[in-house]
Amino acid sequence: MTTTQFADLGVDQDLVDALTERGISAPFEIQALTIPDGLAGRDVCGRAKTGSGKTLAFGLPLVQLLPNAQPGRPTGLALVPTRELAVQVSREIEPLAKVRNISVLAVYGGAPIEKQIAALEKGVELVVATPGRMIDLIERGELSVADVERVVIDEADRMADMGFMPQVEWILRRAEADHQTLLFSATLDGMVGGLISRYQNDPVMHEIAAGEATVEEMEHRFLAVHEMDRVKVAAAIIDGSNRTIVFSRTKWGADKLTRRLVEEGVNAAAIHGDLRQSQREKALGDFANGKVKALVATDVAARGIHVDDVDVVIHYDPPSDAKTYLHRSGRTARAGESGVVVSLVVWNEELEVRKLLRRLGMKFPIVEVFSNDDRLADLHAWDPTEEAA
Repeated sequence: MTTTQFADLGVDQDLVDALTERGISAPFEIQALTIPDGLAGRDVCGRAKTGSGKTLAFGLPLVQLLPNAQPGRPTGLALVPTRELAVQVSREIEPLAKVRNISVLAVYGGAPIEKQIAALEKGVELVVATPGRMIDLIERGELSVADVERVVIDEADRMADMGFMPQVEWILRRAEADHQTLLFSATLDGMVGGLISRYQNDPVMHEIAAGEATVEEMEHRFLAVHEMDRVKVAAAIIDGSNRTIVFSRTKWGADKLTRRLVEEGVNAAAIHGDLRQSQREKALGDFANGKVKALVATDVAARGIHVDDVDVVIHYDPPSDAKTYLHRSGRTARAGESGVVVSLVVWNEELEVRKLLRRLGMKFPIVEVFSNDDRLADLHAWDPTEEAA
């Protein structure tokens, strides 16, 4: 597979040259699997996580195949869950689109709608949109999806988690022309499965190994803390790290912990199901660009978090079971980086945590610490197993 080149997949030479200019020579696995079917006009269903190279997997077929558009009537549409992703996808496709004289427009809420309308009036082939703003433009009569020939639904699982499925379906029902649908998602069950059965025609299924971070890829620390000192311990760990996700068992607990971390001088934000969509997106955006150092999340909200370079995960409240421990902890050790996973254990949780350790087949001491402990500044460098030996 390693010798495969983009030209072998059916990508035209002018686009291959544009990729080479950007230093992109060999396709990622998801690209090698899906591009030939995408170029053949088939409906494609790709199971792949963020960071696997999905954007070019659908971007190349779109750029190669999209016909020119009339004003306000794009021929291609990519639906994405967040404004950050809309901007990211547009930026990645634009250099290729230029080669073909195809215009790409990112459409999302929170940006002036007038500018987006003006761009649409000039004629845009590919619209990369979040569902809410897309519907707004359709209802105002500024955009029609009647001419759309190719549709991409990116990160469908995140759209489901964020409650966007009704909006996605509303848009798809209005795309009247016979069109190709390319869907990418980390999971293909539940609501995403319903979307596939209703809006795809005999899709080709491609899957790349999920590559969940394993216990071995992370470093684990179990710290016995005193209830009165627990927030200060968490703050000291966050101070010594780059990006930290802190897990709380409840929405109320997440809000309270965020307030207390802020009181300790930590730039923290909460993310959970009771927050408005715009608040969740702001917290995620601020976390991704480094404005916020710690994101305090509940287990459900964490499913929508796809941020690389998270070097520490803190279990402020113990996870309910081994599966949750791994799922939470997998937010670090992404993209081959190793991460530290810290469990803060107060006296009445110790039995529960020891049971969890046994279920996970892990042998780690639970070491008592206080918030003024120097070792908290660099948990990577400290090996608690040596002290216990």
